[in-house]
Amino acid sequence: MLDGHLLLGWLSFTIIVLLISLPGPCTAYFGLTGNEPLSILPLSSQPDEKGGKAHYKLCDRLKLEKKQRRMCRRDPGVAETLMEAISMSALECQYQFRFERWNCTLEGRYRANILKRGFKETAFLYAISSAGLTHAMAKACSAGRMERCTCDEAPDLENRKAWQWGGCGDNLKYSNKFVKDFLGKRSNKDLRARIDMHNSNVGMKVIKAGVETTCKCHGVSGSCTVQTCWRQLAPFHEIGKQLKQRYETSIRVVNPSNDATGEGEISQTRSQGQQPSPGPRTELIPRTSDLLHIEDSPSFCRPSKYSSGTMARKCYKDKNCEAICCGRGHNTQSRVVTRPCQCQVRWCCYVECKQCTQREEVYTCKG
Repeated sequence: MLDGHLLLGWLSFTIIVLLISLPGPCTAYFGLTGNEPLSILPLSSQPDEKGGKAHYKLCDRLKLEKKQRRMCRRDPGVAETLMEAISMSALECQYQFRFERWNCTLEGRYRANILKRGFKETAFLYAISSAGLTHAMAKACSAGRMERCTCDEAPDLENRKAWQWGGCGDNLKYSNKFVKDFLGKRSNKDLRARIDMHNSNVGMKVIKAGVETTCKCHGVSGSCTVQTCWRQLAPFHEIGKQLKQRYETSIRVVNPSNDATGEGEISQTRSQGQQPSPGPRTELIPRTSDLLHIEDSPSFCRPSKYSSGTMARKCYKDKNCEAICCGRGHNTQSRVVTRPCQCQVRWCCYVECKQCTQREEVYTCKG
């Protein structure tokens, strides 16, 4: 009888351990915040994968959750769009942080450890991921790569008598619906889950705010008696720039209530060294356009579980060497490089260039 109780106790303990180890409600869902093996990107169909269900294998390789995998498989164009979104988000993140101590290091363990914390960098990863997926899906619809969506439907425009809807607008309406369904609703039982969901929404809102109406005139001698107009998303590089600005002014928040119940409101507290945002900010609750974080970031100066540090990182003298090298100083290396120069177009049809040699200096952080 004692053995039975011991066995039951052991099984109960094992189940509890397994439940604790399962991802919580704030677990990442997709893109730079998900479980996708970024090292295998970009993915492409193999010769033996051609056929009606070739995209099934691509969906499986993306390590999606059950619901996400089902959504990926139901439209052949989704898999390629998901891969494009991941790649686009990763490249933009690395571009925006190319001069920073944290240069958007996406190696598996570094990224995974940052996602376990509530840093400003975590907030940016959530925002850029949702923005990348929203942007890629809207563009895929207008490009005709999807079966379940096409060009954007005509919105209510002013002066409808003079405007004739035409072209092929980016389908943001379908994209927003897809992304919200794809990411799913997260639990609001704890502060971290609510923060992650908020930052994902910021990425989607920046995409929506960047929509512009593009028009083309029609008429005799360009009189523009009729305009053909369509809605177009801003270039993703502009989206990344705006999200980087929100990262710089990210607000650290606390929850004065019981985090377990999710009751109460999120209120703000300023991070160490953070400057006030331009303009009056008298409200206690952060704006829906603000990125939020719940703990201060590490320095990223030395190797840690969050980054490889800045030793041997290339920097630019008189621009960012002092900041990136964390006061350790930098090494200067002189080298000779040869580049094409004085290029001219020759008839017909090639470009002729001279080879110019010059000496340049390269600066790298000391250890």
